[in-house]
Amino acid sequence: MTVQRWLANILLLLSLTVLSTMTVRAQDIAYYGFEPDIITNFVKDQEEYRLGFIRVAVEVMIDNPQNVSVVEHHAPLLRDAFIQILSTASEHQIKTMTGRDQLRLKCFERAQELMTQETGNPIIKQVIFTKYLYQ
Repeated sequence: MTVQRWLANILLLLSLTVLSTMTVRAQDIAYYGFEPDIITNFVKDQEEYRLGFIRVAVEVMIDNPQNVSVVEHHAPLLRDAFIQILSTASEHQIKTMTGRDQLRLKCFERAQELMTQETGNPIIKQVIFTKYLYQ
């Protein structure tokens, strides 16, 4: 066997090992989507008390596929927390990209806090807004 062929085989084995490791990691997570979308009002103008509305599709990344049923069981609690965060947001937070990311992070932190209180484990790895509409 030539050195080149030997090196090619080693590289092939290494790449297969890396790919199989990546596949295992992808199987270690799951997603849960809140249905229907979260729709709530927010105050557009404090002086005139004009209301706007926001519609957000929320998905949570879960650390283990076995925990999907746990998140599903606690979905009403999480949904309420997301609605509270979105409905008390300022118009600036709702309409800017940095504000939207701040809201997403608040939802993530609150979801982890609630899941830790309820289950002893944060379970949720990330909160993702897959649809974000406001008026």
